[in-house]
Amino acid sequence: MEKRPIGMMPRAEGLKRLINRLPAEHQSQSYLQKELHRTASGARGEQRIETRFNEFYLDEDFRVMWNVQLQLGNWPVQIDGLLLTKRCAIIIESKNISGQIHFDEQIGEFYRIDDDGLKTVMEDPQIQLRKNIRFLSVWFKKHKILLPIHGLIVFTAKKCEFITKPTRTPICKTYQMPEMLLKIYEALPPTAANLSLLKIKNVLLSSQTPFIEIPLCQRYFIHPGELKTGVYCRNCQLPTMFRTKRSWHCQTCHHHDLLAHEFALQEYFSLIDTTITNERFREFCGLDSRHVAGRLLSQFDLQTIGASKARRYQLKN
Repeated sequence: MEKRPIGMMPRAEGLKRLINRLPAEHQSQSYLQKELHRTASGARGEQRIETRFNEFYLDEDFRVMWNVQLQLGNWPVQIDGLLLTKRCAIIIESKNISGQIHFDEQIGEFYRIDDDGLKTVMEDPQIQLRKNIRFLSVWFKKHKILLPIHGLIVFTAKKCEFITKPTRTPICKTYQMPEMLLKIYEALPPTAANLSLLKIKNVLLSSQTPFIEIPLCQRYFIHPGELKTGVYCRNCQLPTMFRTKRSWHCQTCHHHDLLAHEFALQEYFSLIDTTITNERFREFCGLDSRHVAGRLLSQFDLQTIGASKARRYQLKN
């Protein structure tokens, strides 16, 4: 039988599950709610950029890549978007920051003022963009790619207002992005006609070093013993699923789910650890039978370590 692939949940979904499995009065609830809001907003902002990019067009060849993750030695970099053209490469830096946006070039400070008038000083996105340009310049040189590199910072929040803008760094809102990219492109002279953007993109793809996510309990210093156990019903969102002969049945809403254990296993990997044993799986899902737990775990494409009762199941890279 072909084994089912399995991996971690997206960060926002994992945070939802962590919040749901912690007691309502847990000290981390407020902070995790803020983290969920920030993560979900960032993901929506990146999606808005990718959707708006469909309005960008050139008569000549161009390529775009999203979420580019590269590394030079111990220096990892994540680039939200990378536009490859015959004249240049343009790094697209996404920022989901709402409120009144201020770039104070005299003192080198970046801050925003929210709807309540609260001032928050933040890391200047220009610094991150310059680091990414410097990194990609070194990376291109190492791979003998002769292409100048420029950058654009795109603010994706719907409610943001530029009060002051930097004079040297291009910034814009999401709806302005296609025209800003075109403006950067048109300001540069043409390069050699034999430049292969497809080849450059393939080199970048083959060099990807995906970010290694760590389980959220480790990230936020939460002891796994504080989590509620049990298999959650994907219909009523309560941990009241129990195993019948070939399926899972919810005691609350009577929903049937053949793969409720898959969702629970994803939760375990996302929240607690990337390695699991038969015993831990049974404890987490409320299963009594070692045989049933072993049969369910064997359905998934996991790396197995050890044998018999000492066997561990680990997520593949």
